[in-house]
Amino acid sequence: MKHIIKQFFLVAISIGLIGASINLFLAPHHVAAGGVSGIGILVEQAFGINIAITVLVLNVVMLILAFIFLGRAVFIRSFLGSLLLPLSLAVIPEVMLAQDRLLSVIFGSMIFAIGVAILYRIEASSGGTTIPPLIFKKYFNLNTSLGLFLVDSIIVIFNIFVFGVEEFLFAILSLILVALIMNFLETGLKKRKAVMIMSEEKMEDIKAGLLEEVGRGVTVFSVSGGYTGGDKTMLMVILESREYPAVLKMINSYDKHSFVIAYTVSEVHGLGFSYHTIE
Repeated sequence: MKHIIKQFFLVAISIGLIGASINLFLAPHHVAAGGVSGIGILVEQAFGINIAITVLVLNVVMLILAFIFLGRAVFIRSFLGSLLLPLSLAVIPEVMLAQDRLLSVIFGSMIFAIGVAILYRIEASSGGTTIPPLIFKKYFNLNTSLGLFLVDSIIVIFNIFVFGVEEFLFAILSLILVALIMNFLETGLKKRKAVMIMSEEKMEDIKAGLLEEVGRGVTVFSVSGGYTGGDKTMLMVILESREYPAVLKMINSYDKHSFVIAYTVSEVHGLGFSYHTIE
C-alpha cells in the first residue's frame, strides 16, 4: 500500500511540473515543443479549443491504442499520467510568468525535463505521443528514440504554419534543452571516478590504503609492460567524485612516481554504490 501511495504521489508531482511548465512558460509564448501538449498548444491557437480538452481526447485515444496493440502492462503504466496531465492543465491557469521568451523556454524546458525524468525513474508515463513509438517498435522494429523524434519533429514543424518561424526555432531549442537536461539528470548526478593505479614498489601499501583508509573495494589486474614486456600489477578502484582528490593525495604520499589514470563513469551498480551493507 505504501508503494502505491508513493507511486501516486510521485506521478502527481511530476505531472504537476509538466503542467506548470506548459501553462506558465511554454504555451503563453506559443512554443509547441512536441508531445500531446504541443498539439494542444497548436490546436488552441488554430481552433480556440482549450489545451486540456485536446490533451484529454488524445490521451484517451492513445490509451485505447496502447491497450489494443501493446497490452495491459503498458496501459496500466500510462493510465494515471494520461488522465492527470489534462487535469493538471485544466487546474493550472495559463499565465505568462516571464515576458522574456528565451527565459521562459529555458525554465519551461528545465521544469518539463524534471517532470518527465521523475516519470521515467518510476517507470510511469504521461501517455500521449510516447505510445506510437512503442507501437512502431513492436510491429515495425523501429527504434523508440527515433520514433519519438519523428513524432515530435512533425509537431514542431507545424509551429511554422500556426505561429511562425521564430516559434519553430524556439520549439527546437526547447526539445534540445529537454533532451540535454534529462540526460544530465539520468547520468550526471551519479558520475563516479574509475581510477587505475600502477606503482613499481608501493602497490601493496596503496592497495591497503584504499581498502582500509578509503574503505573501497579494489580489483587487481595482472598486466604486462608494452616496452619492457615485464609482468606488472594494476589496481582499479571506483570512487565518488568527491573522494578522488584525497585518494590521489594518498597515492602520491606512498609513491609520487606512481602511474594513475582517472576517468568519469556515468553508472556504477553494486555494493557501496547502488546498495550498502546493513551495519
